[in-house]
Amino acid sequence: MTEEENKKKNSNRRSSSFNRPKPEFDQKILSIRRVTRVVAGGRRFSFSVALVAGDKKGSVGLGLGKAGDTSLAINKAVRNAKKNMIKLKLTKTMSIPHEVSAKFSSSYVMLMPNKGRGLVVGTVVRDIAKLSGMKDITGKIISNSKNKLNNAKAVMAALSQISSKYSKTIIESVVIKNKEIIVPEVEKEK
Repeated sequence: MTEEENKKKNSNRRSSSFNRPKPEFDQKILSIRRVTRVVAGGRRFSFSVALVAGDKKGSVGLGLGKAGDTSLAINKAVRNAKKNMIKLKLTKTMSIPHEVSAKFSSSYVMLMPNKGRGLVVGTVVRDIAKLSGMKDITGKIISNSKNKLNNAKAVMAALSQISSKYSKTIIESVVIKNKEIIVPEVEKEK
């Protein structure tokens, strides 16, 4: 097979990414649950999705979405995660500055900085730590809770102690004076 035939053969194939723009946040689904509501005519099923979104640069958010279809629930969860995004105040080595712990419902989580040991965490805590971009931390779920959503909420409560509300710089107005463009940058909270 010549080189020209190879190009012709490959030109008919579609690329796997369909030239889609890369999303601003990476996301990881923590849990998908089928929730049943019993009504007079029988049962109504819906899906509840918990997911984490983060940019691996210190911003992370937890979202929950409920809908009759899984894809709709995932979209709602992504929107909710973006709305609840927090910006972590991490050290230069992308670790947490000090030990933090929090309790949510029956879940109790503790996060500690460690130097040069990497991510020593499991389950939900690892997903949140990876998507926030944290490098050297040790985490422990002290309670016996296996509920992923409650554990994730406890981690977010712990991280909120070393964070600020996520904000994007929004250009208010552009002023043109003497052929120079002056752009005032104003930070607004979402």
